[in-house]
Amino acid sequence: MDRRLLLGAATGLVAAPAIPRAQALPKITIGMSGWTGFAPLTLAEQAGIFRANGIEVETKFIPVRERNLALVSGALNCVVTTVDTMILWASTAPLVQVLVLDRSKGGDGIAVRPTINSWADFKGKTFACDGAGSSPYFVLAYMLRENGMSMRDVNLATLAAQPAAQAFVAGQYDGCSSYEPYLSQVRAMGADKGKIFATTLDYPCIVDTLALPPAFVQANPEAVRRLVKSWFDALAMVKAEPDRSYEIMGRRVNQSAEQFKASAQFIEWLDQPMNRDYVANGLPEFTRKAHLVQRETGVVRRDVDLTTLFNPAFIG
Repeated sequence: MDRRLLLGAATGLVAAPAIPRAQALPKITIGMSGWTGFAPLTLAEQAGIFRANGIEVETKFIPVRERNLALVSGALNCVVTTVDTMILWASTAPLVQVLVLDRSKGGDGIAVRPTINSWADFKGKTFACDGAGSSPYFVLAYMLRENGMSMRDVNLATLAAQPAAQAFVAGQYDGCSSYEPYLSQVRAMGADKGKIFATTLDYPCIVDTLALPPAFVQANPEAVRRLVKSWFDALAMVKAEPDRSYEIMGRRVNQSAEQFKASAQFIEWLDQPMNRDYVANGLPEFTRKAHLVQRETGVVRRDVDLTTLFNPAFIG
């Protein structure tokens, strides 16, 4: 028999069982939002990267306040959000982070009136800010704590990120805590009316991760490994084919490729080497501080075991 035919037959015999093994991997359903930092998950889904890695993954836009409930109910088996929110969710139901997605680089911050020039000037002032448990609330609480103050030193007008920035631009309140693209409205209003006082470039406190129930991770390590690999592959595609990648990611949130690229300047996606470095050298200390902020503000009502909150095995 022709040697090539023998080789082909042998290859077919070896490869055939791999198909049912891939099909046996459970479908992963990820709860997320249109936040730019999560967008490579959309890219992995719509560009066929998940499929190429042998897993079926569906991403669903679900409001952050409903995401954990969906995870607990079984409607989702994977969620993405900020580390501070992961700590909150872990205080009520078990979850484990396996991957760092992105870090805010100026995408979240605090705006103030021109007369406020120091953190001490914050005392007694009124800030438009989303409620306890939200990212803008955490940003304000974290930055105050880093400067020897607390949320008790300021007054709050509870407004979501967009109306908070809009109210500030309209002349209301002494300051606001918000995020992009709404912070850019403040940047455009003129220094005589308001200014960006501090952002996550100054205080890197908004970090997004991907998490699953510990039981799912234990039962399906190969599926989780392929999920994490797909994130890294998606970032490689962004580097290799930026225009096509921005077009795919932007389309999901009704943005052009140019608009999406502009929004991406305020975040930093973490590839495999960056994950390894940050998980070893930055994430543990940040998580400790985030836990303190969440406990001191009463957002989290009982201590969370931080030693089990991140499993680094899947980032390689």
